[in-house]
Amino acid sequence: MAVCLGASGLDVEEKETIQKTFNLAAAARELRIDNIDGAIHVAGQAGSDIEFVIEKTLRAESREKIDFARQEVKLDLSQKENVVQAYVDAPWRCRDGGINYRGWRFHGYRVRFDFEVKVPPSTRLFLRTVNDGEIRVENTAGEFDIENVNGGIEMTEIAGSGRAYALNGKVRAVFSQNPKAESFFGSLNGKVEALFREGLSADLLFKRDLSSQPSSDKRAAGREICVQERRFLRSARRQRGSGAEVRCVQRKHSRAQGTKMTVRGAWEQRGRGAGGHVSNFFK
Repeated sequence: MAVCLGASGLDVEEKETIQKTFNLAAAARELRIDNIDGAIHVAGQAGSDIEFVIEKTLRAESREKIDFARQEVKLDLSQKENVVQAYVDAPWRCRDGGINYRGWRFHGYRVRFDFEVKVPPSTRLFLRTVNDGEIRVENTAGEFDIENVNGGIEMTEIAGSGRAYALNGKVRAVFSQNPKAESFFGSLNGKVEALFREGLSADLLFKRDLSSQPSSDKRAAGREICVQERRFLRSARRQRGSGAEVRCVQRKHSRAQGTKMTVRGAWEQRGRGAGGHVSNFFK
């Protein structure tokens, strides 16, 4: 249904709810979502199905532009064996996978997809969005590769390993079980926070790029990181980590002076080490 919104530039809006369920075998399951505009929320639940509820919102300058947007921007929901994919295609998609979007004033419309997805907890996740939406993941135990360009990433009660990177947003990961394989959490202009469970045995590596900050900021930030490093190194003397490598990277530019990176584990909760080694390195 199309409705008029008034004199806001994009005066006509149309909404649609898309629901679809895929049944997957018990073997390794995989979900891939490649979105452009909109949020992604993935939650683990018992069963063998991947269930989608997608809110599609079209906004345009006119009803004619609404029709044009419907033809130009397509959502492909497909399954190949145990891989389910949701792919948003649009004229501003580049062949190399990049986005060349000139804005709604140029195209005369904007299309947004907000994903709510239920998955078996062990499902491997490949999630990506670009504009105007957060990525949230909860109660999953599979591997993950998650990327957001202009929004944040929040992962809660996770038990898998993988990569999460937000260009212009916060990254937060809360583990229900500590990662068993190499993991990476990073941001260019946002805070990075990872919280682990007691008993963590891992090599933890911090990296922070302070090249764009004034010297006073470099010294202050350096002291903060060094305090964390000393705390962890005391733990390392008791038991050096023998588990996964976990990297947290923040490149902090002048426009993000208020951001900071923290990694917390049982050693902060109880005031003693749980095993592990931390390297603090800069380039």
